[in-house]
Amino acid sequence: MLSKLDAIEQRYEELTQLLSDPEIISDQATWQRHARTQSGMTEIVETYRTYKSVLQGIEDAKSMLEEDDAEIQEMARLELNELTEKREALEKELKILLLPKDPNDEKNVIMEVRAGTGGEEAALFAGDLYRMYSRFADAQRWKTEVLSANYTDIGGFKEVVFLIEGQGAYSKMKFESGVHRVQRVPSTESSGRIHTSAATVAVLPEAEDVEIDINPNDLRIDVFCASGAGGQHVNRTESAVRITHLPSGVVVSCQDEKSQHKNRDKAMRVLRARLLEKAQEEAHGEVASARKSMVGSGDRSERIRTYNFPQGRVTDHRIGLTLHRLEAILEGDLEEIIDGLITTEQAEKMKAMEN
Repeated sequence: MLSKLDAIEQRYEELTQLLSDPEIISDQATWQRHARTQSGMTEIVETYRTYKSVLQGIEDAKSMLEEDDAEIQEMARLELNELTEKREALEKELKILLLPKDPNDEKNVIMEVRAGTGGEEAALFAGDLYRMYSRFADAQRWKTEVLSANYTDIGGFKEVVFLIEGQGAYSKMKFESGVHRVQRVPSTESSGRIHTSAATVAVLPEAEDVEIDINPNDLRIDVFCASGAGGQHVNRTESAVRITHLPSGVVVSCQDEKSQHKNRDKAMRVLRARLLEKAQEEAHGEVASARKSMVGSGDRSERIRTYNFPQGRVTDHRIGLTLHRLEAILEGDLEEIIDGLITTEQAEKMKAMEN
């Protein structure tokens, strides 16, 4: 482990030098790539340096035990016990930090929430999920921005696509992909019967221009007049944009802004994210298979969580976690669930490395 950590620290120092090289600075694509790589190494390098400091402290404390002064020996024993505990904790942390990382973990995310089975009730639930994620993002001090939305008459969403910007956003939000099921009595249900509805969530890492090269000749761009439920977001100018990527057949549309230019920019961000996801799925099929054995594939067709209103509980089926505080979770208190999913993934990765 130490030789691997030494190599990482050496590479970190090399990147520090490169980032101040005028030739690299003039090439922004290369500079950004190096900066991202170094940023991803910062935590492990800082932890390793703390670990080395603790090891040195242990050696110093052992030397003090050889002193003739009984008081100094007692102080050394106390310090040695404390430093030994720190060393064990840091070794455990370093093992986790050395686990293979998802290259997308530090990226912003584009989330797509779509109403599934259940009609208007599913659309309302899609709205609840969007609000839950927005509140969670606020708590993390991340920024959210709606890229595209298709509203229903009573305030729900047929679909909503939104961006979450913030450090490590994908590392936490990636576990949300899949089918979310809700069990509750709809407000329109006079007999009090419990209905089961669903919404699907997709989480895409936001692609950068340097990652996805899109040939303008491969795009068909159509413009049309925006429309929406109850006259919402309706205008008579052709501001809505639909972009078709001809080689892949991926289609993206955006009509949320009154400006055609802004809608086009938002649609391109979603298109890049979908093309990045498609490319990564094709290139890393074995990674997707490994992840499925941990906390689920992230496939939007897989049922991952149930929100049961009569019992006030939320159950994440992948890790068998049930919490009886549904209201708080829908208000964005997702930390316990996400931490459980991260811990499970780390444990499975460590197990796989040991085998």
